[in-house]
Amino acid sequence: MQITRNSIATATGPQEWFTGAVFVDTVAAPSGSSRLAAASVHFTPGARTAWHTHPNGQTIYVTEGVGLAQRRGGPIEVIRPGDRVFFEPGEDHWHGAAPARFMTHLALQQADEQGSVVTWGAHVTDEEYGAAPSIDQYN
Repeated sequence: MQITRNSIATATGPQEWFTGAVFVDTVAAPSGSSRLAAASVHFTPGARTAWHTHPNGQTIYVTEGVGLAQRRGGPIEVIRPGDRVFFEPGEDHWHGAAPARFMTHLALQQADEQGSVVTWGAHVTDEEYGAAPSIDQYN
């Protein structure tokens, strides 16, 4: 067993990767024989990722709040605490907070042989984001 005391400050999500205010706490980074990358990602209301893919897929686990997730060409889904979402390797997708709610999720993905865990694309437009269903219907 190895305990690593957290000495990494919370990072602000880069504007190239996110719309709105997003904060990222590193949970695990690939090192040695482990290829696992994990982060606790905190989205303010309306904040979201850009479109992106993962070479080995990604699992997100919602820990609090209400969020939205979409794969390219699919419907926008409302996600809540305890929900797990798996995005297939190479599947173009985005996820973030609902318009009037905070959302936090754990993001888990494995690096490929070159050490890459993600390929970022274009920002989700306000029009794309605005197509989300009302979260009220999911209460």
